Amino acid sequence: MKVVVVATAPDGSIDHADLNAKIEAHKDALSAIMITYPSTHGVYDADVREVCDAVHAAGGQVYVDGANLNALVGLAQPGKFGGDVSHLNLHKTFCIPHGGGGPGVGPVAAKAHLAPFMPGNAATWTEGNDVPISASRFGSAGVLPISWAYVKLMGAEGLTEATKSALLAANYVAARLNEYFPVLYTGEGGLVAHECILDLRGLTARTGVTAEDVAKRLIDYGFHAPTLAFPVAGTLMVEPTESEDLAEIDRFIDAMITIRKEIDQVANGDFAVENSPLRHAPHTASAVVSSDWTRQYPREQAAFPVHHLKQDKYFPPVGRIDGAGGDRNLICSCPPIEEFAN
Repeated sequence: MKVVVVATAPDGSIDHADLNAKIEAHKDALSAIMITYPSTHGVYDADVREVCDAVHAAGGQVYVDGANLNALVGLAQPGKFGGDVSHLNLHKTFCIPHGGGGPGVGPVAAKAHLAPFMPGNAATWTEGNDVPISASRFGSAGVLPISWAYVKLMGAEGLTEATKSALLAANYVAARLNEYFPVLYTGEGGLVAHECILDLRGLTARTGVTAEDVAKRLIDYGFHAPTLAFPVAGTLMVEPTESEDLAEIDRFIDAMITIRKEIDQVANGDFAVENSPLRHAPHTASAVVSSDWTRQYPREQAAFPVHHLKQDKYFPPVGRIDGAGGDRNLICSCPPIEEFAN
């Protein structure tokens, strides 16, 4: 199998001219296209049926990435807009934490014409037929009961409401923050789907403050940062899901607006970006209480940039590290092999 990347149009949708050219170039060997719907750009692609029809016309299949299923459940059916097969991610949508070290788990659904190619049961398969891909036919017994219980407790109406809440939360965040951090892509009517991409590239060009600086500064407010530099470098992708109440979403929005004010302080020359609370974030308790405080901003701004943090504050155990340097220069923290002899 050879992967061929299809270009993205300036508005974040699929570049149809590029798609059609690549379908034509590879039509004799075209196997399938994989699409994420709604897209990772945080919008419902209105042309999704056109894309699926073009691939089907060339003899290919359509694989729908189920990563963003929490924007579809109860509202849309992948098979209806052209999908032939889809994995249904259990994280986010069905109550399983995102990530966690893997492996991923969840059902793969296919249309009837693909049934002969589905994997078989490891306990009963015969050579050459129904080749299994997992020792356990139904996946992880430690994970799946959680999703099963969630579905049973929520019911069809509850799952649909969760989807609507995820969409409403994302659009609320986008509408509140667009004035401070422009939303990169929107769909029809200026709305997003379940997530929005905040574009910091203009601010970075003017001030030197990066998306990573904002991500690290959010830790001082008690927030794990949104997705950094994916799918677009220099941006933050915010996906609130249905899990947070309005007060918590407002707390995040207030943090982002306060951070924007700190970026404006850099722009206005109050301090250089290298000496700003953004570049030095996150701030540990030991750094803030140290007698040797020489930074060009007050301790209170470092640790308590908004008032409510004085009542409920998380201090990170470590300050800023060179993440890229650590990724490029792996250091083993294991004891020497000789110690195991003892």
